[in-house]
Amino acid sequence: MKRSVQSILSAAVLAGLFATGGVLAQTASSSQAQDSVMASSGDTLKPNQTRGFGAGQRLIFTYTQNYDCIHEPRSDLDYNGKPAQSDPGEFQTPVCQAATEPSIDPTGANIKQSEPLYVLVPMFSLDNDKNANDAIPCPAGVRPTTLCGPALGNTLVSLFGAIPEAYKKKPLVSTQCPDPGSPPGTCTMHASSIDLGKVLVALGKLPPSTRNVFLPTPNHSHVVNGDAIRTRAIWWQVIPVLVTDPNCWPSASGSMGITSTRKLHDAERRGNAIEVPSNFFLFFKSEPMRDMD
Repeated sequence: MKRSVQSILSAAVLAGLFATGGVLAQTASSSQAQDSVMASSGDTLKPNQTRGFGAGQRLIFTYTQNYDCIHEPRSDLDYNGKPAQSDPGEFQTPVCQAATEPSIDPTGANIKQSEPLYVLVPMFSLDNDKNANDAIPCPAGVRPTTLCGPALGNTLVSLFGAIPEAYKKKPLVSTQCPDPGSPPGTCTMHASSIDLGKVLVALGKLPPSTRNVFLPTPNHSHVVNGDAIRTRAIWWQVIPVLVTDPNCWPSASGSMGITSTRKLHDAERRGNAIEVPSNFFLFFKSEPMRDMD
């Protein structure tokens, strides 16, 4: 169920939530809030692993090479008026962009054949946090134009009324990235900055423009299709999913919230989540955790 940027524009329910501050819903149950500070139990992760969900099960993803963000020859992802084929500087530091979808994956195969990785992003604040210092600081080595730290916090408060859990250095919900031991705004073998300019424009948060808006990689969790929970290492297309209802957020144990694509699409139909495409790909294998029943 891939969604285009036009789909975001037509998502009146979501836009209304953001416009009125509904994104900051504080109706999450106490059990969800308590779960937010619990680490997942079970298998110890290796440095190149993260957790995930699929078909209601807990999974382990093992990454065997770095990410890729596709620039096609006629792309102009840095908005300088030059197509990538004539602008080698555009992709020396790849632009990973939400609401942009290439026609091919990193192997050159048709994008329609790509296996989706739904990346759940908690776009709500459980505590109506307005402290700019609580936002994700600048990760080491991140591109210089990335909005992070107090500047990010102030911008998010201005746009959304508070800092969503997605961009807190200490989120109040459990997330699978950052992976254990990694700093906020990072995750193993991931990019550390994402261009969200098109998404913010589509949501009416910024006026139409031709500029990148780089933010740190948000705190997030993962869901794959039920028939892909056991999959050899392949390229997966990242499909960001903005989750606006804290009651839909998956617990660390997977006992509640969005832990399958069925639950994901149910949340989308209720207006509690919306997905957008991206040109961002990750390379990993997926397998159930050893302690699964």
